Amino acid sequence: MKPHIDGTAFGRITIDGREYRHDVVLTPGGEIAQRRKELSSEVTGTSHVVSEAEARHLLDQGAAQLIIGTGQYGALKLSDEAAAYLKQQGCVVTLAPTPEAVKLYNAATESVTAMFHLTC
Repeated sequence: MKPHIDGTAFGRITIDGREYRHDVVLTPGGEIAQRRKELSSEVTGTSHVVSEAEARHLLDQGAAQLIIGTGQYGALKLSDEAAAYLKQQGCVVTLAPTPEAVKLYNAATESVTAMFHLTC
């Protein structure tokens, strides 16, 4: 069952009444996990990048849709390889500021994986 996100504020997110202060990934099965950050120089101006390996792992969870909360300043980006892979697999990807991404996640009706960047 998909958890409900109760709210988000700078640096934290509340999911089913529990507060998280790190980047989180919500799988289609309702699991909540901490996102392991990979430092990269692929995307100018940020070290928060979704790699192709991470994109593959997310799709292995059975998602038809991926919602990415990019953080307050749009700090989380897809690597070129991840974007190409997701497009090739036909996965619908939406990148939006985290508060907007939370609303999209809560409204989603299909199998969805979400990743929310909270730390900057």
